[in-house]
Amino acid sequence: MAELAIGQHCGVEHCGQLDFLPFVCDGCSGVFCLQHRSRDSHGCSEVNIRSESMKSDEHRSYPCTYKGCNGKELLPVLCPYCKKQFCLRHRHQSDHECEKLDTPKPRMAATQKLVKDIIDSKKEVAVRSKRRKGAKNSETAAKVALMKLKMHACGDKSLPQTERIYFQVFLPKGSKEKSKPMFFCSKWSIGKVVDFAASLADLKNDNNKSTAKKLRLCHTASGEALPLDHTLATWLSNQECPLYNGGNIILEYLDNEDHFIEDTNSYLE
Repeated sequence: MAELAIGQHCGVEHCGQLDFLPFVCDGCSGVFCLQHRSRDSHGCSEVNIRSESMKSDEHRSYPCTYKGCNGKELLPVLCPYCKKQFCLRHRHQSDHECEKLDTPKPRMAATQKLVKDIIDSKKEVAVRSKRRKGAKNSETAAKVALMKLKMHACGDKSLPQTERIYFQVFLPKGSKEKSKPMFFCSKWSIGKVVDFAASLADLKNDNNKSTAKKLRLCHTASGEALPLDHTLATWLSNQECPLYNGGNIILEYLDNEDHFIEDTNSYLE
């Protein structure tokens, strides 16, 4: 009588038992007997693979790339814009200062510029008004003071008398002297006048340094700091608010952005 092909042998090498109701492993799909049906008992290869994978995942972490941050995450947190890894705290563009972040212009920028323009225009109007008021009085006072200045003023003695322009120079606040009579050449630039006056009055002059306060020559009527590249003759012939031979002038230290002295009377009193 022929042997019937019923059942299957256990897949464990040292067992090989014929089992009429064998068990199929749902991990490795092997066939096993009752004794070796569990994954542990037959050393299931799928269990080993999953175990190694889990161990590997346990030790994996994703460090944050934001400067100075030591944070780590178990799962990757990528910025969709710069494609860099961050922790949950720095995941947003604004939080990690994303290089792809478009910084919007402040909404107040236009308003601030408008306000600045209005203030500047008002200052200019005030300067013009002070110029008109002070011009007439200054001319008369200068004629009276000129003879006295010629007697006491110091300057470059080699200058021709026809080129000499005399001023009562009011020195920066805090100086040892309040004012000093001086004379300059009408052909000199305002910058040269400032340098020469500083040397006569022994004043610190850092006009060649970009960060330091500048020593400026200012109009007593308007408080305006005269441009350094203008000549003295230009301001003597100015129609709106001229300087006068024998008049007053102010030396003061101003910040780079300042172009006026607010209270000129405080120097003259």
